[in-house]
Amino acid sequence: MRDIQTERDHRKIEINKVGVKNIRYPITVLDKAKGVQHTVGSVNMYVGLPHRFKGTHMSRFIEILNKYRGEIDIKNFSKILQEMKTKLKAKTAHLEVEFPYFIEKEAPISKAKSLMEYTCRFSGSNTNGNFEDFYVGILVPITTVCPCSKEISKFGAHNQRSIVTVNLRFKRFIWIEDIIQIIEKCASCDLYAILKRPDEKFVTERAYEKPMFVEDVVREIAKRLSKDPNITWFTAESENFESIHNHSAYAFVERKPDGRHRKGRGR
Repeated sequence: MRDIQTERDHRKIEINKVGVKNIRYPITVLDKAKGVQHTVGSVNMYVGLPHRFKGTHMSRFIEILNKYRGEIDIKNFSKILQEMKTKLKAKTAHLEVEFPYFIEKEAPISKAKSLMEYTCRFSGSNTNGNFEDFYVGILVPITTVCPCSKEISKFGAHNQRSIVTVNLRFKRFIWIEDIIQIIEKCASCDLYAILKRPDEKFVTERAYEKPMFVEDVVREIAKRLSKDPNITWFTAESENFESIHNHSAYAFVERKPDGRHRKGRGR
């Protein structure tokens, strides 16, 4: 049968990324407490397409996923990327996996146990035959209390739920749990899936005693991550879903390999 995809394209325009998106697939992630955790990832797979080819072979991406069934983890990222390049005759390959990750947490007073969900992502690229780039991303929900509101108000202060996103590159293996713990310590208070009344009193008062601007959150995260020589690069961003405004407050900081920081904010 005629294969149109392999025929020549005469427009002479290379495509940076072509492939498949949002493939739901079972994956295995290392779990610090239990060894491994089985979850479901949303997978994106792309390759670079030379200008001479009309199209790529989409089914081959799925064939590669099937080959690594149950073995889609950090350790096999480089193998999967290399196979994508080989099987699709490409010079570059990109793989992204986003997945929910669950950690059992105890409420601070009642000690009631529940599972907290965090969104994590692995992203890797191979552009010249080497496992050239890989980073981990983690989204952590927190709560913040506004320092300004606390200062000027006679009764209470406005607070909000926030989402912190940290992306990082590193030399040696890191635990997702360790990064989540760092982020939560930089909040007014962390979140829990279950809170009894004594717990609610505790976390409300703890957050009130530790008010944080969105700028404070990213600066505290940057301060802690910068002390770890294993982390070679990171970005930290926080978005506060303001409870008294119809907009979000936002701040971003990046550490590059030379140690410099680039900051941004929005309020």
